[in-house]
Amino acid sequence: MAKGGKGTKGKKITLNVAKNCVKITFDGKKRLDLSKMGITTFPKCILRLNDVDELDLSRNMIRKIPDSISKFQNLRWLDLHSNYIDKLPESIGQMASLLYLNVSNNRLTTNGLPVELNQLKNIRTVNLGLNHLESVPTTLGALKELHEVGLHDNMLSTIPKSISKLPKLKKLNTKRNPFPKTEESDTFIDSIRRLESLHLVEEKDLCTTCLRKCQQARDKLNKIKTMAAATPRRAIFSNLVSPNSMAKDSQEDWRIRSTSP
Repeated sequence: MAKGGKGTKGKKITLNVAKNCVKITFDGKKRLDLSKMGITTFPKCILRLNDVDELDLSRNMIRKIPDSISKFQNLRWLDLHSNYIDKLPESIGQMASLLYLNVSNNRLTTNGLPVELNQLKNIRTVNLGLNHLESVPTTLGALKELHEVGLHDNMLSTIPKSISKLPKLKKLNTKRNPFPKTEESDTFIDSIRRLESLHLVEEKDLCTTCLRKCQQARDKLNKIKTMAAATPRRAIFSNLVSPNSMAKDSQEDWRIRSTSP
């Protein structure tokens, strides 16, 4: 996070400066990149560029995000990581097109996360890591399209089970949190660790050969479970096949997938 004390005078962003920072991504999306600009206050002038698809304000010294950010109705990708933000505006729930939200490495507390987050029905990735969260809002469990959730490096003692049971969840990062040592929590945290180590894909994304190998591996595991004395655990991802090491996508790959019908 950039260093800067209270009252630090940051760089002034004019509309012309912002316009020059709009780039077209390789997949034809308009991206406004104002990262690492020494900004201390959300530049209101960029609200006139509210037709952009992606907005990057990361690695600045911004303390507050205004309610007016909801004017970015086309926004699919919002990166606010590494600032001084301690609260998200309630209006963020109105950004229905949002697919990616990164607010890691800020000063967010649990009270700083509005319940309106549960209105982001299309969102796929949320990164809340490196903040000051003592608990996770159960509203995240209502976001059925979530693929990745970052909760690492906070002050969490528990994770709502509704999050680990999200139907499309592929990665849940809860590392470096002060979870208590109890039998129940160990079982739950163990399931999370196994989840973090997997990269899952849907059957339609595999070639015929890979799909056959995954199905054979799954059948073998099922036989082992049947023979085991202990009652087998219910699979978290019932509609997904076994992991494929090639399923870990880059950020650019994510953008391609997010534009697909």
